[in-house]
Amino acid sequence: MSRPASTYRVQLTPDFGFAQVAEIAGYLRDLGVSHVYLSPILQSVPESRHGYDVTDHSRIREEFGGAAGFREMAQQLAAQDLGIVVDIVPNHMNTVNAQFWSVLKDGPDSSYAHWFDIDWAGGKVALPVLGDDTPPVVDGDVLRYHEHAFPHPGHYRLVDWREGPGYRRFFDVSTLIGLRVEDPSVLFATHEVIFWLLDEGLVDGLRVDHPDGLTDPRGYLERLRARAGETWTVVEKILIGPERLPGDWPCDGTTGYDVLNRVNGLFVDPAGREPLVRLFTGLTGQPPEYRPVMAQAKREVLELFFGPEVHRLARATSCDPAVVRELLAAMPVYRAYVVPGEPPPPESVEIVEMAAEACSPAVQPLVREVLYGSAEAIVRFQQACGPVMAKGVEDTALYRWYPLACLNEVGGEPDAFGVSVEDFHDFCAEMPPYTMTTLSTHDTKRSEDVRARLSVLSELPEEWAAAVSQWSAAVRFDPHLDYLAWQNLMAAWPISAERFTDYLLKAAREAKTTISWINPDPSYERGLRDFAEAAVRLPIGKFTERIEPFAMSNSLGAKLVQLMMPGVPDVYQGNETTDFSLVDPDNRRPVSYPRKPETSWDAAKLLVTTQALRLRRRLGGAAPYLPLPAEGEAAGHVIAFARGNAADIRDRPQAVAVATRLPVRLARTGWGATTLTLPSGTWRDLLTGDLYTGRIPLAHLLHQYPVSLLERHDL
Repeated sequence: MSRPASTYRVQLTPDFGFAQVAEIAGYLRDLGVSHVYLSPILQSVPESRHGYDVTDHSRIREEFGGAAGFREMAQQLAAQDLGIVVDIVPNHMNTVNAQFWSVLKDGPDSSYAHWFDIDWAGGKVALPVLGDDTPPVVDGDVLRYHEHAFPHPGHYRLVDWREGPGYRRFFDVSTLIGLRVEDPSVLFATHEVIFWLLDEGLVDGLRVDHPDGLTDPRGYLERLRARAGETWTVVEKILIGPERLPGDWPCDGTTGYDVLNRVNGLFVDPAGREPLVRLFTGLTGQPPEYRPVMAQAKREVLELFFGPEVHRLARATSCDPAVVRELLAAMPVYRAYVVPGEPPPPESVEIVEMAAEACSPAVQPLVREVLYGSAEAIVRFQQACGPVMAKGVEDTALYRWYPLACLNEVGGEPDAFGVSVEDFHDFCAEMPPYTMTTLSTHDTKRSEDVRARLSVLSELPEEWAAAVSQWSAAVRFDPHLDYLAWQNLMAAWPISAERFTDYLLKAAREAKTTISWINPDPSYERGLRDFAEAAVRLPIGKFTERIEPFAMSNSLGAKLVQLMMPGVPDVYQGNETTDFSLVDPDNRRPVSYPRKPETSWDAAKLLVTTQALRLRRRLGGAAPYLPLPAEGEAAGHVIAFARGNAADIRDRPQAVAVATRLPVRLARTGWGATTLTLPSGTWRDLLTGDLYTGRIPLAHLLHQYPVSLLERHDL
């Protein structure tokens, strides 16, 4: 089965459904993508803006146009030679669904009891909904509590909303109940619509949400592949540092966070680490090292949110809950991939044992249990690691330790400043050929162009420090938040006071240093709003304007590298032009089509995106990758590589991508006599129309744009 050449992610909403996607088919064809990549399409909560809260797996979402609307959209996309990739959610569904209602009513005797991983402690499942002294009210066969409804009577007990539920859930979200897709009947019941779409040829690829939450991710993917054949499948797997996707997972790769962080690192100057950390610690009072902050954040979220998970694991392993929390907090990755009944992989043993070295000796019995113990002990530990990483790192530590916020990304390490060209080439050499690559997603903390601006700060730390000092002298609020505010205000400029306030409220609640989602403080929140309104009135735009040429260079460079490197490149909606969005829901705002350039940066980014995507369609998916070294004093300021046929990649590649990096320092020295030797033949620059052969001075090759995209002219 063919794989996509590229994808374009569309966030479906009740306001932008299948009919609206069909309307932009011609635009997407002209852009050059091969497949439209849709957010979840199954019936979810009617007002849901994201679709990850499925309520009925047997129906395509009515608010989007239902099954008929999907078919019509697929036909119109196919007429433009566009396929479809869909986002599927095997790990969880919304608690408001017919199957869970049956379980609440009939308990373990329900024919749907095997769908969910329920703790029947005391014979009833705990439902965390109580928030005040209002008594539940009986209404016929229904028990009502505020907006909640339950069968009356039933096999459940209502508990305080802070206690956590008596069932496995998605992270700490008690309204999203975990599914047991390891049971074949549950898998087929929850995938029936997806399978018939595949069978009818209406869907060409799958994106699997949160596989780490499953009992057996590898087993799930094996069963999925057995039913779906060789359908292109990528998984939302967060890989940390040198971690790689397990080699025995039958899928094509990840959804691209590993790529995102490495591409981003190419445009960050390692020399900026020391001055930016010094600035950060001076303004915030936080320690100069990230790891202790991360460890403390994970310990805190374990205490705050994961009591039910910790206690179930403690029972399964006969260990003290405090010991369970200690080892979970020390785990450096989202999952260690131990499968019950199989010897644990050596790398998994190493990860768990290294985590244990940072703990007290009391964790050793737990280590043995989670590596070699019962199936329940092994699986519950695996399923607990991901939520602790997500909530402790992504949603806490990354809001506390942020010397350079473009590094604070999903799967990123904020203390890792910069990626060398050599390391990037080595990474590309090992990439699965059809893994997804991306720069922005519906879950990124900042859009790619916000990060492009922030990367410039690594080259201008002193100038940035002076600007922040000036702004802080005029307006200040909370030392735990202010420096994060200045970075994001500058990088997302221009931004309204309302959008900026919404971002800061979320950042403060995630950081949990003063307020949190469960512990609000109206007085603090009023102060934050006042700070935001005052901050946006300062001349922040002068600094943004000062760095704009360098940010544009970073943006175009990152875009070209991501679109032309190995893998299947994805463009997140609207990011074919500039987009200065912050964390969701800001980055899920409606997008207008067609995208029309409003600035020179817009025009250049749209040109780079269009030409690269069209070239990728001509190039083919698994074209080999060949690094091209530059020569001369400024060689470190360029990344260049060729793509082409396996048989003659060294002699006759088909395409060459060249991107400028670290543009601030380059502006001080210039290219000088630095050159790039092109493979033999004549090359046409798709951005300028210029023709080149042989050894080219980079000052000439990159005279109009900070990037160059070349296609062999003599094929």
